[in-house]
Amino acid sequence: MSLWADIGAIFSAILSNDSFEIQSALRSNAAWVVGTVAAALGGFAVLMLYRASPFLERHLERSVMVYSYLAIALIIFWGVIDRFVFNDQEPWSTTIPPLLFMVMAWFGAAFNVHLRTHLSFNEFRAAMPPAGQLACLILDAVLWFVFAVIVIVTTTRLVALSASNFQIVLGTDNVMQWWFLITVPLAFVLMIGRVFQNLAQDLSNWKNGRPLIQQAVIGSD
Repeated sequence: MSLWADIGAIFSAILSNDSFEIQSALRSNAAWVVGTVAAALGGFAVLMLYRASPFLERHLERSVMVYSYLAIALIIFWGVIDRFVFNDQEPWSTTIPPLLFMVMAWFGAAFNVHLRTHLSFNEFRAAMPPAGQLACLILDAVLWFVFAVIVIVTTTRLVALSASNFQIVLGTDNVMQWWFLITVPLAFVLMIGRVFQNLAQDLSNWKNGRPLIQQAVIGSD
């Protein structure tokens, strides 16, 4: 099939809301084209959302992280009491927390991209001329975008595969695995929004002659 036919098959499968058709359609290389466009549009939509709502921009990822962490802590806390006090244990108490940790980790990664707390060799970059600093920051944005597209496409395929096989979370009767797995591509769409936000700030700093390289602090605003 041609690339355009494969792209059309993906959209047709998504509109059908059939996990089997979606999983089959995403096997083609057209998934990379659709994924790249969807990632760019999704990231731009997130950027616009954050500009329209400073409250969401400040609290969205951190709220997901905190509530996921609290849920993990509560499940483990009650699991210990349930096991050693009541000699009982919920079968899902050891399977839900790792999935919640995955949610917390990837939303946290999106927020820390915004904080620029990843390895970036700022001491080396600070010694470069402004043009070199801007080039490094643009390279950061490109690499983060490419990385996010790879994760979005591959994990979306995994989500579709999990849904088509009706995989449930071990220890439960009707909690589907894809409910948790789908948060990974969603978190990376938020990450792209943060990448676009950082790039817009960098270009503004360049245009107005402000410092481009700033010291990143983990946990800061």
